[in-house]
Amino acid sequence: MNTGTPSNATTQPSLSRRQFLKHTSLATAGTVAAAQFPFVRSSQAAPADFQVRVGVIGCGGRGTGAVLNVLGASTKVIYPQAGYHTEDAAKGAASARKNIKVVALADVFPDRLARCREQLQKIDVTIGDEFCFTGFEAYKKLLAVGEINYVILATPPHFRPAHLKAAVEAGKHVFIEKPVAVDPFGVRMVVEAGELARQKNLGIAAGTQRRHLPGYRETIKRIQDGAIGEIVECRAYWNGGEIWVIERKPEWSDMEWQLRNWNYFTWLGADHIVEQHVHNLDVINWVMGTHPVRAIGLGGRQARTGKQHGHIYDHFAVEFEYPNGVRMFSQCRQINGCDGKVEEAVLGAKGSSNCKDSLTVKGGEGWRYSGPPCNAYEQEHLDLIQSIQDGKPINEARAIAESTLTGIMGRESAYSGKTLEWEKVYNSPMKLGPDKYEFGSLPLPEVAIPGRYRFPV
Repeated sequence: MNTGTPSNATTQPSLSRRQFLKHTSLATAGTVAAAQFPFVRSSQAAPADFQVRVGVIGCGGRGTGAVLNVLGASTKVIYPQAGYHTEDAAKGAASARKNIKVVALADVFPDRLARCREQLQKIDVTIGDEFCFTGFEAYKKLLAVGEINYVILATPPHFRPAHLKAAVEAGKHVFIEKPVAVDPFGVRMVVEAGELARQKNLGIAAGTQRRHLPGYRETIKRIQDGAIGEIVECRAYWNGGEIWVIERKPEWSDMEWQLRNWNYFTWLGADHIVEQHVHNLDVINWVMGTHPVRAIGLGGRQARTGKQHGHIYDHFAVEFEYPNGVRMFSQCRQINGCDGKVEEAVLGAKGSSNCKDSLTVKGGEGWRYSGPPCNAYEQEHLDLIQSIQDGKPINEARAIAESTLTGIMGRESAYSGKTLEWEKVYNSPMKLGPDKYEFGSLPLPEVAIPGRYRFPV
């Protein structure tokens, strides 16, 4: 991991809850979007006068899943090496694909691109050889294809800031998977790309599906309207088991193995408090209408200690503080054989809510969402496409950048054992990863030990 002083280090102004709701992507992607965008799939998945021309950068499990989602083909695609398989559900996909065409694919590895291509062929989507690009520079070749106007970014998180910036500069609408960065340098790049997209009237949607679920939207709108009074406490959890591991092959260099097993290296995946728990942190930021101002956390590496597990932690517990003094208590864990809990909760002066679909009011009647369900993985694409069609493209760049940095602040507090302030984290010179992308030797730092590890400020 390397550190350097980026030229774009600035002080991020603090926003009040009311200002945040008015000026950031929350208003566009949440409150306003709830009134404008359909909650459930209609027969017209892509409006007739906006022809969606898709390019996919990152063809692993999530990239393949995302392109099938935008096509309306419900699927279960995770890394085949981890023992999962693809369920081809082509029924109904033809109508969804009426105005959507997948034009090109890009990935560092030819074999991952080939598997994605095979899955698309199962639903009669064929990509020509001339539009299949591999290698570290493959994304540039894809973005140079003029026909493409909608780009899916699903590489390991380390690469997403640079790819987002390049896509916006190329004039493309973007769906970017979460998290959007692994370090403060990348977060600042995402914020800047989001502002450029706003100037160019380009849409950016992130893979934080909860923001596109009708139950979450309606519940959080009621919370923000005061249904349970002023918020006094928040909780967020992603406690689950171990996830996929890619065992190293003798012929793989350090770089190739780390890229294929990216979840277990902080420079690539950001550690699971950022990569996975970002969903729950994003919900609480959404409820609060802003980001935390400081964090104190702890964590460790107790159950996953093998070489195949890289150097990340397997559990975190962090207390985040918001500008009004409200605390969020956060837990995340990836250890088998333990109790699971993946949820959010808020306590208000007059009641409480799970943020998802229900409210409980003291001395009054409760409320539960009873509207139609939807496939959130498809809905996030439908919402972006619909907003582009309406001429008011949604822009979730700042919201997901701030939720990503929330996780980074918690991670770095746990790594270092220190209380960290938002402004210092946002402006940190930390920039993780190698100076040059090439296959070969890539040594890793030791596992972070609190009290020894230092967060760069």
